[in-house]
Amino acid sequence: MNLDGVRVLLIGAGGLLGKDFAKALVAAGANVMLADKQQQAVDAVQTELGDKTRATGIDITNAESINTALALTAKAWGAVDAVVNTAYPRNARYGKVFEEVAYGDFCENLNLHLGGYFLVMQQAGAFFRQQGGGHIVNIASIYGVMAPRFEIYDNTPMTMPVEYAAIKSGLIHLSRYVAKYLKDSGVRVNCLSPGGIFDHQPEAFVEAYAKHTGTIGMLAPQDISAALVFLLSPAARGVNGQNLVIDDGFTL
Repeated sequence: MNLDGVRVLLIGAGGLLGKDFAKALVAAGANVMLADKQQQAVDAVQTELGDKTRATGIDITNAESINTALALTAKAWGAVDAVVNTAYPRNARYGKVFEEVAYGDFCENLNLHLGGYFLVMQQAGAFFRQQGGGHIVNIASIYGVMAPRFEIYDNTPMTMPVEYAAIKSGLIHLSRYVAKYLKDSGVRVNCLSPGGIFDHQPEAFVEAYAKHTGTIGMLAPQDISAALVFLLSPAARGVNGQNLVIDDGFTL
């Protein structure tokens, strides 16, 4: 799973998963354009990772911004081999329980997140068609393939937002749509669907979550990064239109 010379535009590179993705990609030999709405966040990651990275701001709801990031990646390394999207845009009222979600907020969050992923796939697809090929990897979720286990949120202030379920399930099927639409152009589209990733959640949640998994429980970011390196490697050259679930058996 050697990525020597692979050129990646990594969107959402300032987030929990994005930072670990960047480290794993560079360690495997890739050149990475770190892109995030928060420019300061990716500047810090670039300082840590060094010469095999560059950093830029990006707004996934703006076509010009996406195309600028693609052009910067191509200018830095000659071409773009893959676009990885792990952005997680949402408004300030995101995350309320079902009965309290306003219609306007539901629509806005779907527009920001699912709409943004659509726009990235549309613009990257056109770029890759002209280039002669490329690979798009979207980060979805186990809650795009199963109904929530609401009981694991008992005794915590957490919930599983309804917008998230709609976004991630839609993203998986939208990715398949684009994969089929572009498959004769040398463009591949795949999804990664992580299970829960440990980020200092309440102990009650962590314990309840682990009752539905194998021996790992909540995952570390490295568990997902290893799967991403596989998808971008020559070992996965025949994988297209798929959704790879990494969840220690939570969806069983």
